[in-house]
This record gives sequence, C-alpha cells and structure tokens, in this order.
Amino acid sequence: MAEPKPQITFEQFAQVDLRVAKVLSCEPHPNADKLWKLQLDDGSGTPRQICAGIREHYTPEQLVGRLIVIVANLAPRVIRGEESRGMLLAASDAPKDAAANDPTIKRNVVILGTERDIAPGAIVS
Repeated sequence: MAEPKPQITFEQFAQVDLRVAKVLSCEPHPNADKLWKLQLDDGSGTPRQICAGIREHYTPEQLVGRLIVIVANLAPRVIRGEESRGMLLAASDAPKDAAANDPTIKRNVVILGTERDIAPGAIVS
C-alpha cells in the first residue's frame, strides 16, 4: 500500500477542476512505449490532448468512447515531445515504482469514470 500524502485544506482541494471527458481517439505516443496519446472531448468545443501511462493496462478499443474523469486545470506539460493538457484519474493497487522495482508485482490499474452517461465537461465534485 502506498504511503498517504500530506493533508491538504479544503481550499487547496477546491482548486482542482475535475471534469468528465469523452475519449475520442487513442494512439501510441511516438516516443514512449508506456504512454497513450488521447484526444478528448472535455465539453469546451476544442479537443484536448493528454498523455497517459496506461498503455500496459488498456487497449484503444477499451478507451475510445469511454467517459473518464480528468484534472482539467493542470498546467500543460510536454511529455517526450507531446503536449499533455490534463491528467486522467485512475486507481491502482500498487505504487508505480513498486512494479518497476519488483517484476513479481503486477499492478492493477482502473480508470475512473462515470456510472451513467453525462455530458463531457460535467463538473466532478
């Protein structure tokens, strides 16, 4: 089990903009074998690209059309030459480093999504 992170205030948490997004397309990141490059409909009218390290856990067929939860106000960053404008949320039963340091550990990664259909851009609170 991963160690808990430091406690934050409600005000700090309230600064995180969690939104529903629909995966429009999924392709391999050209410079990273563990990343997918996803195009999302986040309800803004402009497609959003994110890079996600879930290639070992999900196929494009499992992702395209799916409603996921993203951190929408994360500052953009370039990951191995591709811009990522957000982060999808996922749960795991082991820290990322654990599987890298011990080949006997098999991480289970589950993307967070919605229980029912809701429009992309819906606020998660």
